[in-house]
Amino acid sequence: MARVEIRKVSKIFAEHTALSDIDLVVEDGEFLVLLGPSGCGKSTLLRILAGLEIPTYGDILIDGKVATRLQPKDRNVAMVFQNYSLYPHLTIAENIAFPLRVRGTPKDEIDRKVKWAAGLVGIEGLLSRKPRQTSGGERQRTALARSLVRDPDYFLLDEPLSNLDAKLRHNSREELRQFQDRVRVTSIYVTHDQVEAMGLGDRIVVMSGGKVRQIGTPEEIYTRPADTFVATFIGSPPMNLVETGDAVLGFRPETFLPRDAFAADADILSVPFHVRRVEYLGGDRLLYGKVTQVLPETDVLARIPSSVACPVEAGEEVSFAVLRSELRYFDRQTGLATDRQHMAPLRSVSHG
Repeated sequence: MARVEIRKVSKIFAEHTALSDIDLVVEDGEFLVLLGPSGCGKSTLLRILAGLEIPTYGDILIDGKVATRLQPKDRNVAMVFQNYSLYPHLTIAENIAFPLRVRGTPKDEIDRKVKWAAGLVGIEGLLSRKPRQTSGGERQRTALARSLVRDPDYFLLDEPLSNLDAKLRHNSREELRQFQDRVRVTSIYVTHDQVEAMGLGDRIVVMSGGKVRQIGTPEEIYTRPADTFVATFIGSPPMNLVETGDAVLGFRPETFLPRDAFAADADILSVPFHVRRVEYLGGDRLLYGKVTQVLPETDVLARIPSSVACPVEAGEEVSFAVLRSELRYFDRQTGLATDRQHMAPLRSVSHG
């Protein structure tokens, strides 16, 4: 395992800046997720960490030693791609053993490591099968086991679950998390899927436009987004944003509830909510509508557990509220989170 440092890394292709001044430390044994939309630079950063790209500026350090220009073979790094690249004519055991055979590892050590790695990822009963005889999740675990036998200093995983269906992705995500908890190998995982990021990461790095927007635990990023991009990128549904004079006010849909759901002495902000549509999702209902008595009137969303009484019909205007402790404030010009004490009062919103 290793501590990986990214120091002031930038990558420029012709006139396009793919990465701009990235500063980041991945601690020994940490599972770090790089999260962002397509084109944000996360895969470019992963390729730089693998040695497949050289940064235009900046350095990569592995356990304190500069590795910026080391070839992939000299980095002791293991990479798992979207396409698991298994050899179809080899058995699962032979696929796992392949990097060891290339190195000339003795047969008894190969056998021991193959059984060890297969046991860690739960495929010890599949070793005699060919890849075509296994499921997508089992092939993904085979790719992990093949990487494990190399005893890598760190793992790089490039959207390894993207080719799986929704149910299999959920199961494989849980298996990956269990695997990480057992092995505690330094891992850097790229995804555009916020659910994967929130479920897997010890910390998440949210990226956009080649820059880091925020680094933090899943809870920190969800509850305290650094700017309006993070606020709306993280969360499904995303955070509601309402312009109020010189500020942007943010609140999560699940914190926006009928006024009578709060205690009489609760410190809340209460607003009229014109409900346009109600969508039933089983465990939740989504209420689409507008917050009125603000200028301009703003589309917002409420997420109400189905277990909570909420006899609201489309076309009605009802009083909804949010605890003031759940409110987030952002600068209207920069989009950056700001302390509420520095913002003007909400002149056009009624207070409960």
